[in-house]
Amino acid sequence: MLIWVSRMGVFVSGMIYFMMLGALVGDVKGLGVNWGTQATHKLPPKTVVQMLKDNGITKVKLFDADQTTMSALAGSNIEVMVAIPNDQLAAMNDYGRAKSWVQKNVTRYHFDGGVNITYVAVGNEPFLSSYNNSFLNVTFPALKNIQNALNEAGVGNTIKATIPQNADVYEGSVPSAGRFRPDISALMTQIVAFLSQNNAPFTVNIYPFLSLYGNDDFPINYAFFDGGYSISDNGVIYTNVFDANFDTLVSAMKAINYGNVPIFVGEVGWPTDGDKNANINYAVRFYNGLLPKLASNEGTPLHPGFIEVYLFALIDEDAKSVAPGKFERHWGIFRYDGQPKFPMDLSGANNGAYLVGAMGVPYYANQWCMFNPNATDLSKLGDNINFACTFADCTPLGYRSSCNGLNANGNASYAFNVYYQTQNQADEACDFEGLAVVTTQNISQSNCNFTIQIATSSSSAQQAPVSLLLLILLMFWYI
Repeated sequence: MLIWVSRMGVFVSGMIYFMMLGALVGDVKGLGVNWGTQATHKLPPKTVVQMLKDNGITKVKLFDADQTTMSALAGSNIEVMVAIPNDQLAAMNDYGRAKSWVQKNVTRYHFDGGVNITYVAVGNEPFLSSYNNSFLNVTFPALKNIQNALNEAGVGNTIKATIPQNADVYEGSVPSAGRFRPDISALMTQIVAFLSQNNAPFTVNIYPFLSLYGNDDFPINYAFFDGGYSISDNGVIYTNVFDANFDTLVSAMKAINYGNVPIFVGEVGWPTDGDKNANINYAVRFYNGLLPKLASNEGTPLHPGFIEVYLFALIDEDAKSVAPGKFERHWGIFRYDGQPKFPMDLSGANNGAYLVGAMGVPYYANQWCMFNPNATDLSKLGDNINFACTFADCTPLGYRSSCNGLNANGNASYAFNVYYQTQNQADEACDFEGLAVVTTQNISQSNCNFTIQIATSSSSAQQAPVSLLLLILLMFWYI
């Protein structure tokens, strides 16, 4: 049976910088990245755009149409997919509001030297089973209104609307048996027909990592591209779940007589922390298989040739929801500060080069918040650790994650420091009822990095309410 699960620092300068740029010649054709911004401290959009350019990345997929982001992309000629979040889909059922959205977020940037918008993502995985049909009745009307508004604005020939779908909209015991999910089959047929009518692509998010997540029976080698496991589908051999998943969609499209609609992979990647299978080694293994495959344009058994792909994701996001799993905050090929995590060759040649990191990133002072070794009353230690991890990202402390091996004092120090950094190193953010103290000694251990947060304007507003929030919550604990 075919099994998968659907999805809900290195500084570079001088000569090394130019050597790395040279190594990027011949990048994977059409390769894009997802740029999410759910972080407590965001890199300046202009810095991110420069990162994209430095690494030869020519396409980017957004999750909104933020004006600051769009302004940074202006004049870059990077192809952009803007997005309408799920919570705005109902509003887009009104054609007037859809027209206003297009005018505000698309056509206002459509000029020489503006933003090279090529697609509008209408929602993001709106038919995910876990959403319990919340967006079932509003997504297709929103898609039609946005595409029609694009057409009316005179840009519909070059800018297409699409719906990034989760892979759980289709199913099949083997790829050739792929069909759209019975409960949404009629709706999916209507959507695909509309996409075909407007020469728009079908966009799907495929996550081999999630085939492993929570499923210890899944053959681990099948999640990668270097062999070790295969299945046979009427004589067609599949050696990786990416191909099998993609071809299940191909079969589902053919079954409704729309096999010619182009398919984009809107998201694919591998996280590096937050789960036993989310680590640097597996991420390197995954990308060292995926990128050469894309560069070769071999496609899949049922879809030979070029596939347009957007990697997920560009940068780690420490404020993402961890409801799907703690790994959600660690999908980036770059760390939170725009520095590459591991060697990655976008040409597909696997030459061991690192990507070009963000330049000129400002950091807070080289100081950390640690457990106070002289503390005597430890009765509130657990409460204070819980407080820190409620308002900062402690996911690396999880089971078999990068900081899982710390002792009790180390766990406390990690929690205290990540909160302290999240709160911009405010003095009152490193007290914890006398259980913490500031140190100028780097307290990172082995594979566990105690970060220094970046000093960006996007984080400045968080600093003022910290002491009040801390006081209120600690008062509740004392009651």
